[in-house]
Amino acid sequence: MSYQSPSPVVSQTEEPRAEGRVRPRSLSRHQFERYLDQVFDFFPRIAALPDGRCYAKHTAQKILEAVFFGSACQFGPLHRIETECRQGALRRRIGRVSEDAIGYTLERQDPNAIFALGCDVARQLKRNQVFASTWSRGLVVAAVDGIEICSSFVRCCSRCLERTVKYKVGEEQREQIQYYHRISVVSIVSSSFPIPLGIRFQHKGEDEVACSLALLEDLIRQLGRRFLDVLVTDALYLRASFVQKIEALGLDWVITLKANQPELLAEAERVAAALAPYPPCAQQDESLQLWYLPLLDWVAADRDVQVVKTLRQQSRRRQQVESAEAGEKHIVKIVAVETSTNFYASNLELGSIPPFFLHQLGRSRWDIDTWLFQTLVTEGALKQPSLHQGYENASMVLTMIRVLAFTLAQVFYHRQVRSHFRKAGFGFCDLARRMAERFLLISVPDSS
Repeated sequence: MSYQSPSPVVSQTEEPRAEGRVRPRSLSRHQFERYLDQVFDFFPRIAALPDGRCYAKHTAQKILEAVFFGSACQFGPLHRIETECRQGALRRRIGRVSEDAIGYTLERQDPNAIFALGCDVARQLKRNQVFASTWSRGLVVAAVDGIEICSSFVRCCSRCLERTVKYKVGEEQREQIQYYHRISVVSIVSSSFPIPLGIRFQHKGEDEVACSLALLEDLIRQLGRRFLDVLVTDALYLRASFVQKIEALGLDWVITLKANQPELLAEAERVAAALAPYPPCAQQDESLQLWYLPLLDWVAADRDVQVVKTLRQQSRRRQQVESAEAGEKHIVKIVAVETSTNFYASNLELGSIPPFFLHQLGRSRWDIDTWLFQTLVTEGALKQPSLHQGYENASMVLTMIRVLAFTLAQVFYHRQVRSHFRKAGFGFCDLARRMAERFLLISVPDSS
């Protein structure tokens, strides 16, 4: 199925002709724009954002829309967005905008206003049942994780984190300071596709857990205590202090259990070794075995937690090189059995729900690493160090707009494009190219 734009919204303006007469000109809007306005009232919200500039050649709305549409079309660096606005796909929709004008505007834009805009979008998404799914049993499940962006040995800003990197040149050992940023990302994983909910830059002297906790507190403050139900994290977050604070926020939790809690892990292995596997439920795969430990003593936190152990055995076809007696090498196809073991700790009261649900919750976090972060980095230009050196807020605001554009483009693809496919169609990354092609076909007045 091809991506078809519905009949455009048309208005009439007048365009001068050589003979001195005038003729009407059609002004059409992109389908993506229409969707954002109809569902989120997006562009009036953009226009209402505060503008901290003293001198302005272009409106703040025009600059923000240039960055937003450039990110949605996956143009990447600001050099590319500037070129597309001048002579490319956005020349009719946006018009000429320089990279310096973008940097000047974003540096004076309030990051809290962009964060609040993202929360408004999240409320509408939940209202439209985008977060709903059958497997999560009506719960809104969020996952939190961190990712490193914008690492460099040369470019830096006042917010950069620093570390010393050791390397060898010949036999000589050398050291060099590397500058980088880390961000924490909270994403909804109970939906049919992972949806970023908010991001926060890690500050100097702050670790990932403290940064993620501050982000969760900001989200709860903006969205309310009932917006999220369950939080899923990796083993780094399994600390008594973190667990107590997210429970105070009204969140249940499922956290991967690894060697960073050696006493709890050893106790789980000891108890599970004496038990038979839990009877499988209807949704459980035959290759998966599960042990349920409902009351396990977590000595470090002075409390009891529930732990689930899973063991999965899968057959994989592999190729290996074998040497014959004559010394010749040939490739042999074999079937290898791969075994993976995972532990998940939780405070969630299951009641009549089978413990397989804890395994589903714990595995849902993998959607962030296997798809969300990879797509944001490769297609969303998340690691592009634009507006880095010489700026303080611009890089932060740019990253927040990039994530917001990625989120809305993804929702548009799944809800308005892919849902209409009758057979296999194009993917999410192909949508960006098709959107850019559609922008070439529209004609709208310059918003400056």
